[in-house]
Amino acid sequence: MFPRPAPGRRLATGAALLGLIGALTTTAWAVPRHQGPHPAPAVRARVTHVPSAADSATPLAGYTIQSSAKVTDSAAAVSSPGYPAKGWYPAGPRSTVLAALLADGVYADPFFSTNLDRIPRADFQVPWWYRSDFTVDDSARRTRLDFSGVVSAADVYVNGHQVAKAADVTGVYPRHELDVTSLVRPGTNTVAFRIQPNEPTKNLTMGWLDWLQPPPDRNMGLVRDVLVRRDGPVTLRDAHVVTRLAVPSLATVDLTVTAQARNDSDSAVTAEVSGSVAGTRFTRSVPLAAHETKTVTFSPAEVPGLRLTSPKVWWPAGMGEQPLYGLDLTASVAGTASDTAHETFGIRDVQAPLNSDGARQYRINGRKLLIKGGGWSPDEFLRWDPRYVEDRLKYALDLGLNTIRLEGHLEPDEFFDTADRLGVLTLPGWECCDKWEGQVNGSEAGEKWTAADYPVAKASMAAEAARLRGHPSVISFLIGSDFAPDATIEKTYLDALKAADWPTPVIPAASDKSSPQLGSSGMKMTGPYDWVPPDYWYAKREGGATGFNSETSAGPDIPTLDTLRRMMTPAELDALWKNPSAKQYHRSPSATFGTLKLYNAALAGRYGAPTGLADYVRKAQLAQYEAVRAQYEAYGRNATDASKPATGVIYWMFNSGWTSLHWQLLDRYLDQGGAYFGAKKANEPLHVQYSYDNRSVVVVNNRHASAGGLTARATLFNPDGSQKYDTSVPGVTVAGDGAHGTVLTLPSTVSGLSATHLLRLTLTDADGREVSRNVYWLSTKPDTLDWAKTDWYYTPTTGFADLKGLSSMARVPVTATASTASTASTASTGGTSTTTVTLRNTGSGATPALFTDVHLVDAQGRPVLPVQWSDNEVSLWPDEAVTLTATYRTADLHGSAPGVRISGWNTPERTVPAS
Repeated sequence: MFPRPAPGRRLATGAALLGLIGALTTTAWAVPRHQGPHPAPAVRARVTHVPSAADSATPLAGYTIQSSAKVTDSAAAVSSPGYPAKGWYPAGPRSTVLAALLADGVYADPFFSTNLDRIPRADFQVPWWYRSDFTVDDSARRTRLDFSGVVSAADVYVNGHQVAKAADVTGVYPRHELDVTSLVRPGTNTVAFRIQPNEPTKNLTMGWLDWLQPPPDRNMGLVRDVLVRRDGPVTLRDAHVVTRLAVPSLATVDLTVTAQARNDSDSAVTAEVSGSVAGTRFTRSVPLAAHETKTVTFSPAEVPGLRLTSPKVWWPAGMGEQPLYGLDLTASVAGTASDTAHETFGIRDVQAPLNSDGARQYRINGRKLLIKGGGWSPDEFLRWDPRYVEDRLKYALDLGLNTIRLEGHLEPDEFFDTADRLGVLTLPGWECCDKWEGQVNGSEAGEKWTAADYPVAKASMAAEAARLRGHPSVISFLIGSDFAPDATIEKTYLDALKAADWPTPVIPAASDKSSPQLGSSGMKMTGPYDWVPPDYWYAKREGGATGFNSETSAGPDIPTLDTLRRMMTPAELDALWKNPSAKQYHRSPSATFGTLKLYNAALAGRYGAPTGLADYVRKAQLAQYEAVRAQYEAYGRNATDASKPATGVIYWMFNSGWTSLHWQLLDRYLDQGGAYFGAKKANEPLHVQYSYDNRSVVVVNNRHASAGGLTARATLFNPDGSQKYDTSVPGVTVAGDGAHGTVLTLPSTVSGLSATHLLRLTLTDADGREVSRNVYWLSTKPDTLDWAKTDWYYTPTTGFADLKGLSSMARVPVTATASTASTASTASTGGTSTTTVTLRNTGSGATPALFTDVHLVDAQGRPVLPVQWSDNEVSLWPDEAVTLTATYRTADLHGSAPGVRISGWNTPERTVPAS
């Protein structure tokens, strides 16, 4: 994830894979029933009925699992129908060992305090058994097990017979097809996996690095579906569509349909392969010798209907619509369907050439795009919850982001389906600092590759390329992270990608590295990863706003007080604000990021020492708002510069897989604070902003169309509300697609301006309607950076801006009225509610109400989440009013009447009804 010269730069501990969180409402103070895996009651996993249809692919519905240390029976017995599995635990169809034990209540809430640390790792250093039963009505059909997602390797058994060894079923990503036809019988059948322990420094799996405290089981288990396939004599595999879109006209597209037709019988057959796509039908007879495989291709040269005119082009959200097409294929033998295939795909073109400065510049359908994204984390225990995933991706769009980067945690198909539908771009790739880069790592953990690793790596690349290539949301694959692969590994990956007809750019690394064939990555990984002041981002050096920064942020992101109380004990909360040098379990296992020393020093140095937990949290939200806003604003301002433009920035990270104190724009419970709303403000479609480096006021237009007839206004105030400077610039016009215009520059000195002061920027349209408002808290004393001592994770600050004057602001009352309207519930979406809140500063003096936060709460005062606000953490001058809306699922009120809790920097907290 990020390079540095010194050893031990990352803790590569743990393994991870696909999945997300299930329940979001675990009880923080739960007491563990047992300190380790305990005898469970006899359980029966759901028996999966597998139909006889020749083209069926049925996922196993679930498993019973148990430690091999507690199983004395033979593998043949364990994998035979009727085995009692007494004392085994139930597990879902995609489940790590620990996820299953947590669901069974074996351990206390692992997201609270240090409960996770109390789970003994020794319990997971032996293999675990997974067994599942399925039924078939007949054994005439050819039957296969089709799966990936094994963490880390498995011996596989069916009906008492071993069908694969762990040496052959190893690695998370390779796809395995095991022919078990000879073993399957009518009635009940059993499949069993003996899962080997996982160690990401030794296995090509996944690791948590320094994101969070790693799970004690290192995510060992089965984390993707295991399919039972029933086939006829001829099967279809690898069906896909290669698209060639005319750019920039977008007037036509050529579709080439490709699939593998495989004869699995002992006799020669002639298969009729027919299909349809975009309303065009096609067919071909394909003679196949016994056990022969042929590539079947339909091109526009043979099928003119595969050249589409005026195609429905897929765009990222905000740039256009997200239409999808479907491919349907059938292979028939003697008039009977033998197998079918269906693939969904989008039509779009992605290019990412290097610009004149050597930076990677993405173009979607011929249009340049500043990549604005965040780093994705699944749930720590890889629990898959599609609604939770969609909620977070919708949050990304609410923040004005267009891209999610997945480093090594390559989610299941449904994740990319959702990204396709919502228009969220994705940047998947392999991870750093463990076995994946062991051959080329610097001082990081990760064993050197052996001869056995190369075929696993190639199979991994081939499987993921085939799985992801049709998703229009996927715009690249990064075959390296901190390091680029060497010539042998690069060729291994590129050969697999070429064979899969990979359609988008392949990037050698997320860092500023090169590989022999691909050349320069065009990306940088210069940090920072810990606290830096807002003005850091404006320098065109290190992590500043130039080029493509693949992972970067100002480090800690303290969540809201609601969330903190759900994740930490009172003693831990005291240490959070009282002891900057205290080790913070909820930050990172890394020694580098184990405390909040840098962050807390900056908070006290700039805003004043905290007087209590609540004061610490409110200062943290203010600091995180300005830090995150500055990061995205700087990249946005510099995106269309003639020299060294910014081309991409990935906030490290978008979210956390557990209850965390750093690297998150939103927390595990989907609550939103300063980091969230700072990003949302910076990325609004038409935006007026301040530049920390040269005091310029800039308008950035992220819309496609130009904007004209605008008036920009800048006003400076002292904390008591006294106005010290005011100017307006009418007739502002800004081109679209991320262009910016400088409308004015604030004077370097203003008479009577205090050391701490406020800047209010507004942008109004030709009718006088406010289209953007942005409020800054600034200092005549700037933060001072010691660039010469820049490390791999931050640049030291030798002098802090003086923002302590904010503490002198008078208390200001803010009145609120709120009402709620709900839509009727539907089977597909459920009901939604919209709460409308009007805030007004009713103070009698001149003091503004700074950073006024509104939280939607239930009758018990608990946040209702997820929720999307039109705006939040707003500042109001005397007699100013603003109307905000919050949209959410009605069911998330759990029958309670809604309320809104108002608080702010200098506003007393109160809650008003909103029903």
